[in-house]
Amino acid sequence: MDQILAVIWNPDRVFFRLLGLPIHYYSLMWVVGLVAAYFLVKRFFKDRGISDETFEPLFLYCFLGILIGARLGHCLFYEPDYYLASGKNFLEMLLPIRFLPEGGWRMEGYRGLASHGGTIGIFIAIWLYCRKYKVKLLECVDMICVATPVTAAAIRIGNLMNSEIIGKPTNSDWGFVFVQLGEDFPRHPAQLYEAIAYLLIFIIIFLIYRKNKEKVGTGFYFGFCLAAIFTFRFFIEFCKEVQVDFEQGMSLDMGQLLSIPFIIAGIWLMIRSRKKKPAR
Repeated sequence: MDQILAVIWNPDRVFFRLLGLPIHYYSLMWVVGLVAAYFLVKRFFKDRGISDETFEPLFLYCFLGILIGARLGHCLFYEPDYYLASGKNFLEMLLPIRFLPEGGWRMEGYRGLASHGGTIGIFIAIWLYCRKYKVKLLECVDMICVATPVTAAAIRIGNLMNSEIIGKPTNSDWGFVFVQLGEDFPRHPAQLYEAIAYLLIFIIIFLIYRKNKEKVGTGFYFGFCLAAIFTFRFFIEFCKEVQVDFEQGMSLDMGQLLSIPFIIAGIWLMIRSRKKKPAR
């Protein structure tokens, strides 16, 4: 193998230890992505004249919505046979634990989060937030969607640090060799592809926002975010390794099938935004 072309990927998953507790890159990147989105959306709310008191609860709503939605999405979309098989397995879906065959349990964290479920979860959370705090729904989701690609990119970097959601073999000398998986051949760094794409989507949507703030509240940014992210997600799946066994032999995998409705919804929202007046 040409060592110049191949990246030997073997990072320590632990960034540092705090009082003996490991702080993993994956968790850290989640925090980085959410904090970055927090400050961006806070600025957008300020631009719209919405008070900090109204804005502050939004972070908790979004955090719980994306975490619960992403977890349930993974369990129900990708591994329903396991998580619905027994009461113990069902609890593993809700709690960050794993029951051991010999008895007892261990803290394992939420191993398995699905972006499609997270998207549904955060939208439900935003709807609940808007009802309680009397914020216009499309206005709120438009502002959040301008910042969403930043969080998505950070999460994919976390996946890369974990050597998970890997790409298919490149069948050549270039690519990433995921040593932690016990491999000595290069694969497509699909996580890195996605992270770069989401950052580019953020740059594009942010530049559009700066010149077209009057579109906030029409659903345009919501639609653009859905269509752009999930269109790329649809095509990147062709170079990803299958995530679960039942996807073997499928012409389109679960990620692609779940992306199609979001792409359609995004295009519809952008078309509809042309006829809708801004929220303010």
